This record gives sequence, C-alpha cells and structure tokens, in this order.
Amino acid sequence: MTISVLIADDQAMVRAGFAAVLDAQTGIEVVGQAADGDEAVAMAHELRPDVVVMDVRMPGRNGLEATRALQTPPRSSDYVPRVLMLTTFDIDDYVYEALRAGASGFLLKDATPEELVVAVRVVASGDALLAPSVTRRLIEDFARSAPPRIDAGRLSDLTEREREVLTLVGRGFSNTEIAAALFIAEQTVKTHVSKILSKLGLRDRVHAVVLAYDTGLVQPGS
Repeated sequence: MTISVLIADDQAMVRAGFAAVLDAQTGIEVVGQAADGDEAVAMAHELRPDVVVMDVRMPGRNGLEATRALQTPPRSSDYVPRVLMLTTFDIDDYVYEALRAGASGFLLKDATPEELVVAVRVVASGDALLAPSVTRRLIEDFARSAPPRIDAGRLSDLTEREREVLTLVGRGFSNTEIAAALFIAEQTVKTHVSKILSKLGLRDRVHAVVLAYDTGLVQPGS
C-alpha cells in the first residue's frame, strides 16, 4: 500500500528536498506541499494524506497549532492524519506540546534521508517514532520541571501486568527489552501494549510515554 505524504515547511528548498527524497522511495508518494500551518490544515483535509510531515516553526499558524487542529477535526469529518514533527532543535517546547497535541513523533531537520524515510514508514504503520533518543529526553526535561498533569486514577483500569508494561514503555524500553525484563514472550508484550493503548484511548506508543510521565507512573531519570 502506498503511503501518501503532505510536507509542511515555510522554506521552499526544504520542502523540495524532502519531497525529492520521499518520492524516490517505493511505496511513498508526496501528494502536496504547504508553506504554513493554515495551508497545511486546508490541504490535509482536501488531500487526506496518511502522514503530514510538519515543521514546528512556521509563520502564522505554527506546526503545533496546525497539529492540534488536525488531531481535533470538526464533527463533520472523521479524518485524523498521523503527524511527524520536524524541528531544528533537539530540545524544543513546541515539540513537547505537539506530542501532547497528538503528533506521533518528531525528527531533527538534520536527519539523514534514510532516517526521514524510516520515520515516515514507522509513523504510517501506526507505531510511534521514539528514535532518536532525544524524544524521551525531551519528555523527561519537561516532566522534570512540571508536576503530573493527569490524575493517576486514569490508570485504574489497567491490570498489574499492564502497569508494569506501561512503566517500561515510559522508560523507553522496546518490546524485546520489555519481554526480557518481565520474562514473557515478545508477542505477549505486543498484546499488553495493544490493550493499554485501547483502554487508555491512546493512538500510539509516544502518547503512552507522555501519559506515563503525566500520571507520575514514571519519574524523570528513573
């Protein structure tokens, strides 16, 4: 299945470069390019791409505001794309808020073409981009300076094992690492993660990490 992509960046050369890289890949098609957040939202609703590659800092409506708009569509629409945020900075408050707004991960603008392609494929597959490791460090930095924002009672529907799995997800463990830590099969971990996302109404793994910090289940540096 072909992954359709919309690129939103206020720099024409950046848009063209990303488009050239992605269009050259088998199974990926760039269906549009937007120069600002307003255009990104409008084009996304018109073209309905699978993934929006969104720059954080743009004139007018920035990437954060555009992401929030795309993740909370009007009642007349059921379209919610996956958003991959782009940033020049590895620690950026806009990016953290974008993850809260519903983005599925972020990538630095100096990433290699190969990393960009992998990121688009990962996000499109329904998983979340937790690499490079700066994603977790970014979440930790903001969690360290702010108290939990969500009542931990939200986790009450989870079993003890699911809480253990969510804790390790929050600490950045992969499914393979979780399986080894808990002495269970990797497929069992995948089942637990799927149930956690369903019970908590989360779209993907990134938002499970954010929730783990927001509820205080995982402490910065743990």
